[in-house]
This record gives sequence, structure tokens and C-alpha cells, in this order.
Amino acid sequence: MAKTMQPQELIDSAVVDPTGNKLGKVGTVYLADSTHQPEWITVKTGLFGTKESFVPLSGAHTDKDGVHVRVDKDAVSDAPRIEADGHLSQEESAQLYKHYGLPMPRTSPDGRMDDRTQGRGRPGMDTAGAGTGKGAMGGTGRGKAGMDAGTGKQDRDAEHTMTRSEERLNVGTEQVETGHVRLRKYVVTEEQQVTVPVSHEEVRIEREPITGASGGKAEIAEDEQEVVLHAEKPVVNKETVAVERARLKTETVTEDQTISGKVRKEQFEVTDDEGKHRKS
Repeated sequence: MAKTMQPQELIDSAVVDPTGNKLGKVGTVYLADSTHQPEWITVKTGLFGTKESFVPLSGAHTDKDGVHVRVDKDAVSDAPRIEADGHLSQEESAQLYKHYGLPMPRTSPDGRMDDRTQGRGRPGMDTAGAGTGKGAMGGTGRGKAGMDAGTGKQDRDAEHTMTRSEERLNVGTEQVETGHVRLRKYVVTEEQQVTVPVSHEEVRIEREPITGASGGKAEIAEDEQEVVLHAEKPVVNKETVAVERARLKTETVTEDQTISGKVRKEQFEVTDDEGKHRKS
């Protein structure tokens, strides 16, 4: 079943020609100044959708598979190349109408649409041709021509509003590998000194006098006796013993770091007819 076209729902929809060929996706929606209804769309074509061609919505309808238009793929490919900059001049609009064989809406001598085409005009509103496209909608789905993107209703106050945007830094953290730590052991040789007490035997002569007959009969002769002397000496033996155990552990240390980056933001500027302007 065909659906009523809502500008905010057209963005990024598939565009299909009468034979079922997919032309691309909707890039921008242009609203008619007189009715504030979708009048033109740009279709993203070419590699990666880098080109945009204007396609009329006259007689088009939306369905579950996209926007069905009345023009074929060849007509879209040969359409005049016009920059989709948010505004169509009267000359550009005339080129598109002529290319697609569509009747150009009637306008009054001063370039504004007459009441029969425009309905009741509103003072101060630029309606220089139905294809001027002052109500171009970008990918955000918000119209500049007073169209409420949520309800599709006209809002007088919205005609004079503009959205200002700015970039903001979103800072987070991620886990990254910063290096490797290894635990290994190696052998070194060092000199150690240990004091050990040792003992040895020495010989000394003890003499005692002999009195009276206690000495017995004495003879003069040579004699010899031998005594074995002993001494201690240090003996060194080595043994390997476990003295310590080591392991690697990690711990988390939190510190503050200052991150800086350049961001862009939009500023409002009001300019009068004399060229004077001020920033807001």
C-alpha cells in the first residue's frame, strides 16, 4: 500500500524508477515554498554515492521498498548537474522542469507565484518559483521551511529558527599492551670468609724430682720415646639449599592524564541589508 510522503521519512530511502530499477538513495529533500511539501529529491549515485542528481516527486509515491518516481534511470543520469547546496535558483529550477518535461508553475511578473498556484502567500516569504527549494532537508530530517519533522505540520515560528551544532570530545580508555617483563635467575661467584676454631696438640716436658730410694737403680744409657701429635684442619664441603622464592605479580596504578583535542562549533551571525553583522 502506498504511504503518504513525510519529508523526514524520505531521507536515505531507496529510489526506484517505473521499471523497478534502483536509482540510488535519497540524499536531500527540497520542499516547495508555496506548499511546504516535498517537490524534489536528490538521489545519491555513482561510486560510494558521491554524486547527487535531482529527481522530481511529481506523481511519486512511497512504498515498503522505497520511493517510486515517474522518471527512468536514463533521464536521471542525463539530468543537469546542479549543486545540492540547499537552494535552487529560478534558472536552475527551469532547467530541471524542462529536462523532465514537466510544466513550469506559473509565476507573476515580479517572479513570485500567483495566488492560483501559491494559495495565500505569506508576507516576507521567498517564493521565487516553486523550485527554489528554500525548504531543503538534509540527512537530519529537519526542514528549514517551517515543516515540523515529527508531525509534518507547518509551524510559523520554525520558519525563523536555525540549529547550531558543535563538536565535543568523548574521552574513554582502552586496554593496550605497553611492554613485557621477564623474571630470570643467573649464577654469580663471590668470595666468602668463615672463621672456624681448630685445635692441635703440642708437646711439653714435665719434670719431677726423684728422692731417696724411690728412683730405683739408675743406669746411664740412651733411650727414646715417641708421641703422636694430632691437629684439626678446616674441611670445606658445599651443598645447595633453597633460600628464597620470587614470583611476578601485576598491580594497577591509576594516574591522571590531560587529553586535548581540537573541536569545531558553529556560531550564529546576523546580517542586515547594509552588510552590518554581529555574532551571537
